Amino acid sequence: MVLLRRVLGEALRHHRSAQRRTLREVSAEANVSLGYLSEIERGHKEPSSELLAAVCAALELQLSQLLAEVSKSVAQTEGSMSADAQPLERQGMDDSPSESADSAPAEESAPSEQPVASVKLLGAYGTRAEDATERSPSPRVAQRPDITACLPTSLSEARSRRRLPGRVMPVVEAKADVAA
Repeated sequence: MVLLRRVLGEALRHHRSAQRRTLREVSAEANVSLGYLSEIERGHKEPSSELLAAVCAALELQLSQLLAEVSKSVAQTEGSMSADAQPLERQGMDDSPSESADSAPAEESAPSEQPVASVKLLGAYGTRAEDATERSPSPRVAQRPDITACLPTSLSEARSRRRLPGRVMPVVEAKADVAA
Protein backbone atom coordinates (compact mmCIF):
# COMPACT_ATOMS: atom_id res chain seq x y z
CA MET A 1 0.00 0.00 0.00
CA VAL A 2 1.34 3.41 -0.98
CA LEU A 3 1.04 6.21 1.56
CA LEU A 4 0.57 9.55 -0.15
CA ARG A 5 2.11 11.51 2.73
CA ARG A 6 5.29 9.43 2.50
CA VAL A 7 5.63 9.99 -1.26
CA LEU A 8 4.96 13.73 -0.82
CA GLY A 9 7.60 13.94 1.91
CA GLU A 10 10.17 12.12 -0.22
CA ALA A 11 9.53 14.47 -3.14
CA LEU A 12 9.87 17.56 -0.94
CA ARG A 13 13.09 16.25 0.62
CA HIS A 14 14.48 15.43 -2.84
CA HIS A 15 13.86 18.98 -4.12
CA ARG A 16 15.24 20.57 -0.94
CA SER A 17 18.41 18.49 -0.97
CA ALA A 18 18.87 19.06 -4.72
CA GLN A 19 18.96 22.79 -3.95
CA ARG A 20 21.41 22.12 -1.09
CA ARG A 21 19.17 23.89 1.41
CA THR A 22 18.64 23.04 5.04
CA LEU A 23 15.35 22.30 6.73
CA ARG A 24 15.87 25.43 8.82
CA GLU A 25 16.15 27.67 5.74
CA VAL A 26 13.06 26.24 4.05
CA SER A 27 10.98 26.22 7.24
CA ALA A 28 11.82 29.87 7.95
CA GLU A 29 11.02 30.91 4.40
CA ALA A 30 7.76 28.93 4.30
CA ASN A 31 6.77 30.09 7.80
CA VAL A 32 6.44 26.48 9.00
CA SER A 33 7.95 25.09 12.18
CA LEU A 34 11.15 23.12 11.70
CA GLY A 35 9.83 20.03 13.49
CA TYR A 36 6.59 19.96 11.53
CA LEU A 37 8.40 20.26 8.19
CA SER A 38 10.73 17.46 9.26
CA GLU A 39 7.75 15.22 10.10
CA ILE A 40 6.20 16.00 6.71
CA GLU A 41 9.42 15.07 4.89
CA ARG A 42 9.64 11.79 6.83
CA GLY A 43 6.01 10.98 5.95
CA HIS A 44 4.74 11.10 9.54
CA LYS A 45 2.34 14.04 8.96
CA GLU A 46 0.09 14.78 6.00
CA PRO A 47 0.43 18.42 4.92
CA SER A 48 -2.51 20.67 4.10
CA SER A 49 -2.76 22.25 0.66
CA GLU A 50 -1.87 25.66 2.12
CA LEU A 51 1.24 24.29 3.76
CA LEU A 52 2.27 22.50 0.57
CA ALA A 53 1.83 25.73 -1.38
CA ALA A 54 4.00 27.63 1.13
CA VAL A 55 6.76 25.00 1.06
CA CYS A 56 6.66 24.89 -2.74
CA ALA A 57 6.96 28.67 -2.86
CA ALA A 58 9.95 28.50 -0.51
CA LEU A 59 11.55 25.89 -2.77
CA GLU A 60 10.69 27.95 -5.88
CA LEU A 61 8.74 24.97 -7.17
CA GLN A 62 5.28 24.92 -8.71
CA LEU A 63 2.72 22.98 -6.70
CA SER A 64 1.37 21.39 -9.87
CA GLN A 65 4.86 20.14 -10.75
CA LEU A 66 5.28 18.54 -7.31
CA LEU A 67 1.86 16.89 -7.49
CA ALA A 68 2.57 15.57 -11.00
CA GLU A 69 5.82 13.99 -9.76
CA VAL A 70 4.03 12.44 -6.79
CA SER A 71 1.25 11.16 -9.04
CA LYS A 72 3.75 9.56 -11.40
CA SER A 73 5.62 7.95 -8.50
CA VAL A 74 2.41 6.54 -7.02
CA ALA A 75 1.37 5.16 -10.41
CA GLN A 76 4.73 3.48 -10.91
CA THR A 77 4.70 2.01 -7.41
CA GLU A 78 1.16 0.71 -7.77
CA GLY A 79 1.97 -0.64 -11.23
CA SER A 80 4.89 -2.65 -9.90
CA MET A 81 2.78 -3.87 -6.98
CA SER A 82 -0.04 -5.01 -9.28
CA ALA A 83 2.41 -6.77 -11.61
CA ASP A 84 3.53 -8.90 -8.67
CA ALA A 85 -0.04 -9.83 -7.73
CA GLN A 86 -1.91 -12.63 -9.45
CA PRO A 87 -4.67 -11.45 -11.81
CA LEU A 88 -8.24 -12.01 -10.68
CA GLU A 89 -10.86 -13.51 -12.96
CA ARG A 90 -13.66 -11.21 -14.04
CA GLN A 91 -17.01 -12.81 -13.37
CA GLY A 92 -20.17 -11.27 -14.75
CA MET A 93 -18.59 -7.88 -15.38
CA ASP A 94 -19.34 -7.69 -19.11
CA ASP A 95 -21.89 -9.48 -21.24
CA SER A 96 -19.36 -10.16 -23.98
CA PRO A 97 -15.77 -9.53 -22.91
CA SER A 98 -14.31 -11.02 -26.10
CA GLU A 99 -16.17 -8.54 -28.34
CA SER A 100 -14.93 -5.46 -26.50
CA ALA A 101 -11.34 -6.75 -26.45
CA ASP A 102 -11.36 -7.56 -30.17
CA SER A 103 -12.99 -4.33 -31.33
CA ALA A 104 -10.62 -1.93 -29.53
CA PRO A 105 -7.25 -1.15 -31.16
CA ALA A 106 -4.13 -1.96 -29.13
CA GLU A 107 -3.12 1.71 -28.72
CA GLU A 108 -6.45 2.73 -27.26
CA SER A 109 -6.73 -0.23 -24.89
CA ALA A 110 -3.62 0.80 -22.94
CA PRO A 111 -4.55 3.58 -20.50
CA SER A 112 -2.27 6.57 -20.16
CA GLU A 113 -0.34 6.84 -16.90
CA GLN A 114 -1.37 10.37 -15.88
CA PRO A 115 -5.18 9.93 -15.60
CA VAL A 116 -4.78 6.60 -13.82
CA ALA A 117 -2.42 8.15 -11.29
CA SER A 118 -4.78 11.07 -10.74
CA VAL A 119 -7.70 8.74 -10.19
CA LYS A 120 -5.68 6.63 -7.77
CA LEU A 121 -4.73 9.78 -5.85
CA LEU A 122 -8.40 10.67 -5.64
CA GLY A 123 -8.98 7.24 -4.19
CA ALA A 124 -6.35 7.94 -1.52
CA TYR A 125 -8.38 10.92 -0.34
CA GLY A 126 -11.57 8.95 0.13
CA THR A 127 -13.28 9.35 -3.25
CA ARG A 128 -14.08 6.14 -5.04
CA ALA A 129 -11.85 5.94 -8.08
CA GLU A 130 -14.50 4.44 -10.32
CA ASP A 131 -16.92 7.28 -9.48
CA ALA A 132 -14.28 9.88 -10.33
CA THR A 133 -13.89 8.57 -13.87
CA GLU A 134 -17.61 8.18 -14.60
CA ARG A 135 -19.02 11.46 -13.31
CA SER A 136 -18.86 14.76 -15.11
CA PRO A 137 -18.71 17.96 -13.08
CA SER A 138 -22.01 19.51 -12.12
CA PRO A 139 -22.90 22.88 -13.68
CA ARG A 140 -22.21 24.52 -10.35
CA VAL A 141 -18.68 23.11 -10.20
CA ALA A 142 -18.02 24.00 -13.84
CA GLN A 143 -18.82 27.66 -13.09
CA ARG A 144 -16.25 27.96 -10.31
CA PRO A 145 -13.30 30.21 -11.09
CA ASP A 146 -9.83 28.79 -11.59
CA ILE A 147 -8.06 29.17 -8.25
CA THR A 148 -4.60 28.80 -9.76
CA ALA A 149 -4.82 32.46 -10.78
CA CYS A 150 -4.75 33.34 -7.08
CA LEU A 151 -1.53 31.43 -6.40
CA PRO A 152 1.72 33.40 -6.38
CA THR A 153 3.78 32.99 -9.53
CA SER A 154 7.15 33.70 -7.97
CA LEU A 155 8.89 33.58 -4.63
CA SER A 156 9.06 37.38 -4.38
CA GLU A 157 5.31 37.63 -4.97
CA ALA A 158 4.67 35.03 -2.28
CA ARG A 159 6.85 36.95 0.14
CA SER A 160 5.15 40.26 -0.61
CA ARG A 161 1.72 38.75 0.06
CA ARG A 162 2.81 37.67 3.54
CA ARG A 163 4.23 41.03 4.62
CA LEU A 164 2.45 43.09 7.21
CA PRO A 165 1.35 46.64 6.41
CA GLY A 166 4.05 49.27 6.85
CA ARG A 167 2.15 51.44 9.30
CA VAL A 168 1.68 50.55 12.92
CA MET A 169 -1.24 51.65 15.02
CA PRO A 170 -0.10 54.01 17.80
CA VAL A 171 -0.77 52.87 21.31
CA VAL A 172 -2.85 55.42 23.17
CA GLU A 173 -2.87 55.31 26.91
CA ALA A 174 -5.81 56.85 28.64
CA LYS A 175 -4.88 58.87 31.71
CA ALA A 176 -7.44 59.31 34.36
CA ASP A 177 -7.84 62.87 35.56
CA VAL A 178 -7.37 62.86 39.26
CA ALA A 179 -9.15 65.68 41.07
CA ALA A 180 -6.94 67.13 43.74
